[in-house]
Amino acid sequence: MKKTWLYVGIVVVLLGALVGCGKEEPPAAAPAADAALKITGKVDRELGWTEKEVRAMDTIEAESTNKAGETATYTGVPLNALLDEAGVGSDATTLLLVGDDGHTAEVDLAEVRACQGCIVSFRNQGGFSAVMPGFSGQVQIKGLVEIQVE
Repeated sequence: MKKTWLYVGIVVVLLGALVGCGKEEPPAAAPAADAALKITGKVDRELGWTEKEVRAMDTIEAESTNKAGETATYTGVPLNALLDEAGVGSDATTLLLVGDDGHTAEVDLAEVRACQGCIVSFRNQGGFSAVMPGFSGQVQIKGLVEIQVE
């Protein structure tokens, strides 16, 4: 009789272990606090990159005109490529761009998705800027450190 209970106990433990072996993935870790650029909020996985990692990504050039009417060419990573990598949630509608000085700017997600020239550009002194051709100067964030998907 004791052997029967021992076998039943072993079967229960094994079944419990098998049930725990499902395909569900553990939640992704949050971006490291020292990441140079982060994407957080309504995304499949929050991401963070060092400056070196961002600079190693595929880049494009974008032209943008400043408030003085001067046009310049910038090099950077397409903003949509970064959003795609994070997996934007279907209920997201807005991006909040955050600068290293605490300055923020809100921009419509659908407008950003339609912008093929919107980039996270590389600054000569290090760090990043949001270059958003055709958008208000208010969203051209210098010292960009985080993109919050809302």
